[in-house]
Amino acid sequence: MGISGLDGVREAGQGGTHSAASTAGEDGTSVPVVLLVDDEPSVLSSLKRLLRPTRYQVLTAESGAAALDLLTSTKVDLIISDMRMPYMSGAEFLAQAQALYPDTMRILLTGYSEIESVVRAINEGGVYRYLNKPWDDQDLLLTVAQALEQRRLVKETARLTELAHKQNDELRRFNAGLETQVLARTEEIRQTVMFLEDAQRDLKRNFSTMVQVCASMIELRCGVLGGQSLRIGEVGRRLALAFGMSGLQAQDLFFAGLLHGIGKLSLPDELLRKSLDRLLPEEIQFFYQHPLRAQMVLTPVAQLDHVAHIIRHQYERFNGRGTPDGLAGSDIAFGSRILAVARDFEGLRSGGIVKQAASLEQAIVMLKSQAGTRYDPQIVDCFVELMKDPFALSGDTPVTQIDASQLREGMRLADDLRTSRGVLLLAKDGVVSAHQIAQVKRFQAQDEAPFAILVHAAAQSQPEPVHC
Repeated sequence: MGISGLDGVREAGQGGTHSAASTAGEDGTSVPVVLLVDDEPSVLSSLKRLLRPTRYQVLTAESGAAALDLLTSTKVDLIISDMRMPYMSGAEFLAQAQALYPDTMRILLTGYSEIESVVRAINEGGVYRYLNKPWDDQDLLLTVAQALEQRRLVKETARLTELAHKQNDELRRFNAGLETQVLARTEEIRQTVMFLEDAQRDLKRNFSTMVQVCASMIELRCGVLGGQSLRIGEVGRRLALAFGMSGLQAQDLFFAGLLHGIGKLSLPDELLRKSLDRLLPEEIQFFYQHPLRAQMVLTPVAQLDHVAHIIRHQYERFNGRGTPDGLAGSDIAFGSRILAVARDFEGLRSGGIVKQAASLEQAIVMLKSQAGTRYDPQIVDCFVELMKDPFALSGDTPVTQIDASQLREGMRLADDLRTSRGVLLLAKDGVVSAHQIAQVKRFQAQDEAPFAILVHAAAQSQPEPVHC
């Protein structure tokens, strides 16, 4: 019978104490460690012989105290303990082992049939199974194998649970980092998009301004009233919107109005100084070639392809007797039909068609008289409706008129700023900078008349748009 302490500890096949953890087998897997506890050496010897063919590492202790000392230094997978031992019963030993090492499996051997002792061992020691002495070898080996398999499954479950928790933590950290990166990337993309949108708006604004500069140069060359092309373009744009055309189509009509006379740059001065009603037949034939020249001039600019097409057919007549292709009715591009009305209204008002400039009422009467012959009747009717609204042709909110001395940085122009000769200085809707103010003041000092500068006043309700 063993005494307490390490003196009562032996390892199967070896002498002395065992302080190492479970060893690895030849295949690298962990070898289960089984601790046998019994105060009878013969019983321990019998159990060791029975377990020798197995791949288990077997340790022995001859008392509960010695077994507890061993457990402090050695990780054990399974304890097989006798019930009746001196100083500390098997139930007491297993109860302490459960409290200290709850993951270790426990089997109770008892040579007694007292139910009370077995129940106490189960309740206090948390045993996996109990076996009677003398035991059945196969039953004991099977019970040991099942206990160790359950222990392996519990350990594997714990390992997988720990791994899952670790991976979940890593995933949460990864997701948090990814979310931060996504937010940062999204903000970077948003700023890039804003930058590109601003750049695109600047590009469009600059392009529109350059087209208006070209219109000013055309007017200077042709000797027409300043801003005439802009008014034609604005009327064309408003008519396009009234007929439900897209914003891009309306913009094409605006540009067509600005550039409708670019082909006139090739005409001689004496022809440009005459109104259409005073041109000779050969001069009329030469004059009506300017839309074709305009189309050729604009061909290299891809953005103005539709604009060039509109300008080419601006002198087609609704009855099919126009130029250059003799198109009629709906065969004429709708934009060209709109441009014809806007252009001739301005021409009648300025004296470009007949020597004597027509009043507003006279110009409208003349347009209506040619509806169905020169012009599309629907477009003429819509134009007349637009003329009834003082805001219809400009689409602007109320504005304030100031002079150059009152111009301040950040003001937004409600109309183009031109010199008395019609030269464009600043484009409509542009926000005035300090540099531009200085330039305006210098030009003002050299001009014959003070500039009438229109800027947007406080926002007010806009009139309802006209629909045709």
